[in-house]
Amino acid sequence: MNKYTETIELLKTLISIPSFSGEEDKTADTIYDFLNSKNIETYRYKNNVWAKNRQFSPDKPVLLLNSHHDTVKPSQSYTVNPFEAVIENGKLYGLGSNDAGGSLTSLITVFCRFYDRELPFNLILALTAEEEAIGKNGISALWNHLGNVDFAIVGEPTGMNVALAERGLIVLDCVSEGIAGHAARNEGKNAIYEAIDDILWFRNFRFPKVSKLMGEVKMNVTVVNAGTQHNVVPSECKFVVDIRPVDCYSNEEIAETVRQNVKCRVTPRSLHLKASAISEEHILAKTAKKLNIPCYVSPTTSDISRISVPAVKMGPGESARSHTADEFIHIAEIENAIDGYANFIEQLATDFRQSSS
Repeated sequence: MNKYTETIELLKTLISIPSFSGEEDKTADTIYDFLNSKNIETYRYKNNVWAKNRQFSPDKPVLLLNSHHDTVKPSQSYTVNPFEAVIENGKLYGLGSNDAGGSLTSLITVFCRFYDRELPFNLILALTAEEEAIGKNGISALWNHLGNVDFAIVGEPTGMNVALAERGLIVLDCVSEGIAGHAARNEGKNAIYEAIDDILWFRNFRFPKVSKLMGEVKMNVTVVNAGTQHNVVPSECKFVVDIRPVDCYSNEEIAETVRQNVKCRVTPRSLHLKASAISEEHILAKTAKKLNIPCYVSPTTSDISRISVPAVKMGPGESARSHTADEFIHIAEIENAIDGYANFIEQLATDFRQSSS
């Protein structure tokens, strides 16, 4: 058995257990039991599992290692059993293998390696639930149980590149109102026409502030529904807007700007998924630079949007594979991730020691 075999076997076990968001109790059991089998004191709150390194000291800063063990539901386009972990041509197939099983099991392995090590910072490993559904019982519920956290590495498929920033997400449910009437007599007030002006505003408006890292706020109308039959002027037109915030606006500011400029009724589904960025002078960014790891801005959200400390996103696999049929991760990607995470923590520890000497 090589040094990566146990990680692959753990991932295969997790793939075989359905763990849709809100239904992760069995994978939480498996992770909890695995850590306990390593004589690691392990804690659980709901379906979130976490542990602290043996040398944990209240006098040291805390680095959080986080990833999620929930998955989306498999698409109907799967040609393999999504819960049967099969390795073919160096690829491990299965639901959640790429997003984010590879990151999760690699971080578990690395935490176990460093569990007894004396480091200039503490480690907390948190394997959390409900990331895919943006649920209330995931990392948001766990956060206050962890104590002080100073910075974090969030495991998501990034090709082991480092995301120093990620856009936020606001989804707006919009309703334009009219008055029903008979189309033949040109009666009523057409809600679709009322919506058009607002839809064009979303298409054409540009927020004046532009982020140095992320660029402009992006807004797209993605769903439109109206009408019941051909000869009735619709009294209501519903549409959905996808907004990707940047770090120079709060989500509340963006929502208020929308309300001031459109006629429709606007209801945000959530304002919690904020944009996040760390300075290139932060020690996490400097460590990535020293290791020649490419850094970028992620267009997708993660649990970084729900934590309140500087964080980077980094993990094996590719974001484009997430939520796709026949999801897979290369075995070599997991092996490289274990070594990559370990090298990152080693370099981070060196940088900490040098900065305090």
